[in-house]
Amino acid sequence: MSKEAILLDWHDDVAVITLNRPDRRNAVNLDMLESMVNMQTEISERKARAVVLTGAPPAFCAGADLSGVREEVFHDALSAVLVGFTSLPCVVIAAVDGAALGAGAQLLAVCDVRVVTAGSIIGVPAAKLGLVVHHWTIDRLVREFSPPVARNMLLTASTYTGEQLHGVGAVHRIGNLDSALQWAKEISQLAQLTIRGHKVALESVSEMRNVDDIVVQLRDLAMASDDAREGREAFLAKRPPRFTGA
Repeated sequence: MSKEAILLDWHDDVAVITLNRPDRRNAVNLDMLESMVNMQTEISERKARAVVLTGAPPAFCAGADLSGVREEVFHDALSAVLVGFTSLPCVVIAAVDGAALGAGAQLLAVCDVRVVTAGSIIGVPAAKLGLVVHHWTIDRLVREFSPPVARNMLLTASTYTGEQLHGVGAVHRIGNLDSALQWAKEISQLAQLTIRGHKVALESVSEMRNVDDIVVQLRDLAMASDDAREGREAFLAKRPPRFTGA
């Protein structure tokens, strides 16, 4: 795979992953998925405080490129990437301008928050291709986009604009990459131990898993941290907190 097919850049402690196959409207292939798994490991090891996932113009990601690979191999790799984003301890922000279809919509759904231009097109056209989407993805679409939207996408192959999804809460902000980067910078100043604990709890609730002990441990870690003390002191002093993640 060309190194340029997917990029990882750092803006201080904010990681930016860019799908960069504009000639294929950033359709993801197996090599790109494997690279994303490696990037997720690097992001975790470097303790990124936020991640922005975006695509080079003219699209976010127009789907999957299964060229030269068995479908089951591709979908296993895609599943690893999707779960990997939900497992990162920091906030993952989607920055979408253009099509987010099929695998693109799946990547959008696993981001914690979403910044999308009003005219972007989001959908899962599996019914036009004779494919059945993995049940994990269906569950994610139902929870993140709402049951009515997921039903319409999956059963009628309908698409939605960014503006329409913003209206139902599935998109958090209307904006471009600059908007997402600015938000990421703001999020990076928040207490990361708090975010980590909340994200584990949110993902655990959504997956119907009993992880009370894990969440309690993370909550206790956050409460005993220097960041918790700094947050209280900053509040009393009426100044912005300076969180270090410790």
